[in-house]
Amino acid sequence: MATLEIKNLHARVAEEDGEQILRGVDLEVKSGEIHALMGPNGSGKSTTSKIIAGHPAYEVTDGEILLHLEDDDFGDLEIPDDARTWNLLELEPNERAALGIFLGFQYPAEIEGVTMTNFLRTALNAKIDEREELLFGEDAEEEEEEAGYDTSPMEGNVDDGEVGVAEFQKLLKEKMDLLDMDEKFMQRYLNAGFSGGEKKQNEVLQAAILEPSIAVLDEIDSGLDIDRLQDVSKGINALRDEQGTGILQITHYQRILEYVEPDHVHIMLDGKVVKSGDASLASELEDKGYDWVREEVYEAA
Repeated sequence: MATLEIKNLHARVAEEDGEQILRGVDLEVKSGEIHALMGPNGSGKSTTSKIIAGHPAYEVTDGEILLHLEDDDFGDLEIPDDARTWNLLELEPNERAALGIFLGFQYPAEIEGVTMTNFLRTALNAKIDEREELLFGEDAEEEEEEAGYDTSPMEGNVDDGEVGVAEFQKLLKEKMDLLDMDEKFMQRYLNAGFSGGEKKQNEVLQAAILEPSIAVLDEIDSGLDIDRLQDVSKGINALRDEQGTGILQITHYQRILEYVEPDHVHIMLDGKVVKSGDASLASELEDKGYDWVREEVYEAA
């Protein structure tokens, strides 16, 4: 079971006289748990998610983000004793992803000319190679350059990477069945022409393929109609129930939490987590807004 531990995190916009946004965030998310992070606009929720993933637009001025790993986090792969705790702030974004951190974007990018199949298989193989190098210091296997492709260029070279085309297609079909997605998506270009709901489903599919220990989902419910909200929620529940992924669900609204019941709810105000509770806290926010939290916190201070 992996644990993401955020301790006293302070951060600002990475530019001269950049605004201080985070002022001491403390948070802990374990594999298999769902945490909802809520708060008004500008409270620091999305900034927290981007800093976890390593976005260069922010500079961390204090604190740390630790990832603690255990033996069963990578299947049968035995993790060396000296590689069980990582300071994510010392790692590049691709290295964080290789160790099991996933960020689902609020506004996923569209990439014409790159099929879903090719993109996801390339990402999976890159993650496996990077993880082995981090854990065991092994260089990624040198790839032989070959002229042309043995399969369609839509799917990439059949011999490239740990996971070949045939094996990946089987895996992709299993995951799409798990998420109740139409197989027609497999050969479409990444997010190109997708509706808002399809893009969000695709973010969940990416997490299902990459099997992260911790998935940070930044307002994945924004802009979804009720049918897509239920589809995406089903996928999030599957990530936890079928893969044991820990979820940090950033959201403004309680409605997604009717389908994805959180184990813990946290409220951010002014760059800090100021209150935590169980699922009933989200319902209380829906009824009363944030003013009572603000009064409670600042009167106590």
